[in-house]
Amino acid sequence: MSTQLLQLIQQQDQQVVIDNGVFQLRLTNPGGKIIGIQYNGVDNLLELNNQSLNGGFWDLNWSEPGTAGTRGKFDEFIVLRDSPGFYSYAIYEHKEDMPAFNLNETRIAFMLSIEKFRYMVMADDRQRLMPLPEDRVPPRGKELVYPEAVLLVDPVEPEFKGEVDDKYQYSCENKDNKVHGFICLDPPVGFWQITPSNEFRTGGPIKQDLTSHVNPTTLAMFVSTHYGGQDFVIKFGSGELWKKVFGPVFIYLNSVAEKHDTLSLWNDAKERMHKEVDCWPYSFPSSEDFPKADQRGAIRGRLVVHDRYISKEHLSAKGAFVGLAPPGDAGSFQRECKGYQFWTNSNDEGHFSIKNVRPGEYNLYAWVPGFIGDYRYEKSIAVSAASEVDVGELVYEPPRSGPTLWEIGIPDRSAAEFYIPDPNPQYINKLYLNQPAHRFRQYGLWERYADLYPDQDLVYIVGSSDYRKDWFYAQVTRRVGDRAFEPITWQIIFSLDSIHQTGNYTLRIALSSATQSILEVRVNDAEANPPHFSSGLIGSDNAVARHGIHGLYWLFNVEVAAGQLIQGQNIIYLKQAWSVSALHGIMYDYIRLEAPPLSATHY
Repeated sequence: MSTQLLQLIQQQDQQVVIDNGVFQLRLTNPGGKIIGIQYNGVDNLLELNNQSLNGGFWDLNWSEPGTAGTRGKFDEFIVLRDSPGFYSYAIYEHKEDMPAFNLNETRIAFMLSIEKFRYMVMADDRQRLMPLPEDRVPPRGKELVYPEAVLLVDPVEPEFKGEVDDKYQYSCENKDNKVHGFICLDPPVGFWQITPSNEFRTGGPIKQDLTSHVNPTTLAMFVSTHYGGQDFVIKFGSGELWKKVFGPVFIYLNSVAEKHDTLSLWNDAKERMHKEVDCWPYSFPSSEDFPKADQRGAIRGRLVVHDRYISKEHLSAKGAFVGLAPPGDAGSFQRECKGYQFWTNSNDEGHFSIKNVRPGEYNLYAWVPGFIGDYRYEKSIAVSAASEVDVGELVYEPPRSGPTLWEIGIPDRSAAEFYIPDPNPQYINKLYLNQPAHRFRQYGLWERYADLYPDQDLVYIVGSSDYRKDWFYAQVTRRVGDRAFEPITWQIIFSLDSIHQTGNYTLRIALSSATQSILEVRVNDAEANPPHFSSGLIGSDNAVARHGIHGLYWLFNVEVAAGQLIQGQNIIYLKQAWSVSALHGIMYDYIRLEAPPLSATHY
């Protein structure tokens, strides 16, 4: 280690103690697991008395192909002199002499002192006192449909009685997952996990993952199957060469003297997060596998949209998500796990700039809120040290065959604009009461569909129905017995004044989530067998159960022959045909019916 890193290292029997003048870190020797953090008069910020997981550690879940996952741990931590926190990163490598291997999950976990850390914060509007871990264990807690969700029936503190505790209620998208943690109220001390870059995370900017939750636990997630399923398992063949740096992330400690200023620790943590982001890429890692700022490149350009049925002129791709990711097909970034990704949002004119890109070969990907589909620049992009690639003006032509006859929803890769019901009063999280933006985070909302539609399914009438009120946020299953469920079929009723006899109509169906589901489409015949279109069995993102409002994005383009439609009233039937459990279902992002193409003289 360089001389700037440490002020004092003491090697004791089976332990190493690092004191940097601000806090003291105690690690196991060998092993490198953190078993003690002494700070601001508190002997240890960590918990060491749990039955299984204690202290701070790197957590891996790996397996040989075809076998169940196995947990493993190892550690790399960096302490800078006089720093109010410490850094951690790891380099994973699969060498040519290694066998086939699956990496299911990897993360850094800290198990904080149960006695001291009760107040959790992950956003300005997502912070609260948390229940105790013993409240989750019978008889105080009752497990619900899946183990992570527990009804608190007899908690130690009565104020939590009747609430549901579920770690997935505190999930966050990668792009927003920069700082979260816990506050000790007495003395006022904060413990924060800060991730200054998303380049080493998988799945792109809106991939969701865990943050902090009861135990108290705070996590830095790098690889997981959450909100994506098996698509996010990193699979290596025998002898496949691969190396990746995860991190560094920063564990930040702060404190205040006065208890009435305790919650100001969150504002301070946010300020520190911005400082860490501004310092990225860090200069202190000594590994040649972590390029410094002058060893990285940049890319800039402008993205515009051309949709001839909306405007003859190019439209600025305002707020587009633009990113570099390993080469692949359009949209492949959302299932990409092995490489690095670099993302930004374009400005109002569609201009974008991505800095601090690791040298390598990439494709440029994008999607634009308000338009369906994925963009991929046709040329691969080579980024080298100190280079700046200018790709100029790029034109995205979203999928389109003809003019819009009708549409449902907003093409933004989320089902948040649809009707999200009130939770069952028996299964609430008080944090999300009276928070419209977080209504979807309540437990058991899928069960509310049967309450609203006990016998008949949803019918949406184009021209009179309002998708904000009349389109349920998820097409799930209906319970018909203790362990029996049936598929449900929704109807879209619309009228056509006339039928274009030349060319096909096109039905665009964008999904924001799918969990073990089969989407079947029928046109004017509810019993047609086979259906006009079937997606086959798709998806394993579990967004319905995990309060995600979206998982992976799917787009289906269904051609409908003019002869299948009639002048007057028509009905499109959408059936989610897989019904083994309550948690199968799809979420729609956007649906549009297009007329056949118009000749050039008509637009």
